[in-house]
Amino acid sequence: MPDDQSHGHGIETVVPLRWRDMDAYGHVNHAVYLTYLEQGRDAALMRVLRDALGEAGYVVARVEIDYRRELRLEDGPVVVSCRFATIGGSSARTRESIVTRDGVLAAEAQAVIVSFDRDTRRGQPWTAGQRAAFAAAGAQERR
Repeated sequence: MPDDQSHGHGIETVVPLRWRDMDAYGHVNHAVYLTYLEQGRDAALMRVLRDALGEAGYVVARVEIDYRRELRLEDGPVVVSCRFATIGGSSARTRESIVTRDGVLAAEAQAVIVSFDRDTRRGQPWTAGQRAAFAAAGAQERR
């Protein structure tokens, strides 16, 4: 289970690198970076919304990632940082990063998440409590 901590403007989650994450080139496959980011995003969302009323389900509508360097097994564990940058009616934008255990930036990403109703299978507005929790975590109201 990843360990999550609040630092600065983001919530950090320590994620171990696994042998199965490696590809034939001996580094973490590019698609696995998205899994690391998801782990960090999930931990951050659970932490920010832990006291807010309402369903905290979400779906990812968009991910943009810039790979800065390869990750090798010896670079782990990595630290995934996630902060909530903006909040809209039913969506939020994150800023995320993956850093090696030595503090070297491996990837930067942005994601748009949408609050999701599991019964109707559609997006839904964030509750007032959820919006307040995002604001307390530093998210700016999107205009």
